[in-house]
Amino acid sequence: MSGAVFPWRSANRFELLIDGPSFFPQMLVAIARAEQHVDLELYLVEAGACADAMVQALVLAAERGVRVRCLFDDYGSLAFTLGLRKRLTDAGVQLRFYNRLSWRRWMRNLYRDHRKLLLVDQRIAVVGGTGVTDEFWTPGQDTADWHEVMVQISGPLVLDWQALFDRQWHANVARREWKPATHFGLPRLPKVPATGPGLGRVAYADARQHRDILQSLIRALNSSQQRIWLATPYFLPTWSVRRALRRAAGRGVDVRLLLTGPRTDHPSVRYAGHRYYPRLLRAGVQIFEYQPCFLHLKMVLVDDWVSVGSCNFDHWNLRFNLEANLEALDPELTLAVAGSFERDFAKSQAVSLAAWKARPLWRRVKQRVWGWIDRLVVNLLDRRG
Repeated sequence: MSGAVFPWRSANRFELLIDGPSFFPQMLVAIARAEQHVDLELYLVEAGACADAMVQALVLAAERGVRVRCLFDDYGSLAFTLGLRKRLTDAGVQLRFYNRLSWRRWMRNLYRDHRKLLLVDQRIAVVGGTGVTDEFWTPGQDTADWHEVMVQISGPLVLDWQALFDRQWHANVARREWKPATHFGLPRLPKVPATGPGLGRVAYADARQHRDILQSLIRALNSSQQRIWLATPYFLPTWSVRRALRRAAGRGVDVRLLLTGPRTDHPSVRYAGHRYYPRLLRAGVQIFEYQPCFLHLKMVLVDDWVSVGSCNFDHWNLRFNLEANLEALDPELTLAVAGSFERDFAKSQAVSLAAWKARPLWRRVKQRVWGWIDRLVVNLLDRRG
């Protein structure tokens, strides 16, 4: 692991916000109350009612003298229209795009900024897995098409989130934006402190060259004693994560995976991930597929340790993406996260080994085909180095 890591900070406050109708209004209120700075880093930004509301809030903030900076991924914002971009820049918003697409870059086009982060006045941070699209929130509606969570943070930890944003903002003008300079933090992963109120840490990934976000997860999985509840929409975990899950289940830990069901934006990824089901089920891992809508959240609960953010912990994310998660030890947040998981498990379909073996032929074929393609591409990338 190259690059510095962030330490644990105490005396923070966390609020779990579930689904767009909950977190988008709070984000817009925070922007409306901003006095000095607003920074927004996103992967998925698309024209629509949600984007209109966000752009309007950012424009109004800039017009009253607030410094507004937006860092959007170039690929993820292809559907963010020129008109919306012009509204931002005409109002004085500083707008940058991560890793501009170009045929000359070839494989380097795969490097993407997958972080989701709002910072206001170095006082509030809102982090999680949302994008600014109508699937996450349509103003005036009480439900969302995509199930997502964000966490609002206040306290000393906000300055670390600010440092992460500033670091990438300045690196974005370089030729290799995914290799920013490191002038902060600790040389190695810090020890997990005893459980207490308000403890939090920024965990992040800079594509392949820095992945403390993965190392921290594996350490938590390996030290688990009571439960591992993990939610992700794209289940293509690394070998080390799969092994840690199986070993934990083998020593009696309550291991549950909350995964997307048939409602997904990438069916091929879902089928590719199915090839991991049999061995996990035989090891005692419980698998639940969420039914009401597309489950897009990325959240982990290991005993009392919480991780929420942008990272799917799959080999694609960790190879090419910028990622960032909140890690926290806070009784109130742990209780809220556990409650969210329990409600989602109740809305999910449990996958049994017997039912899995009895699945129809067409599902078996799709699983094998997409699983083979995924393995082939990963092997080719590994050979390329």
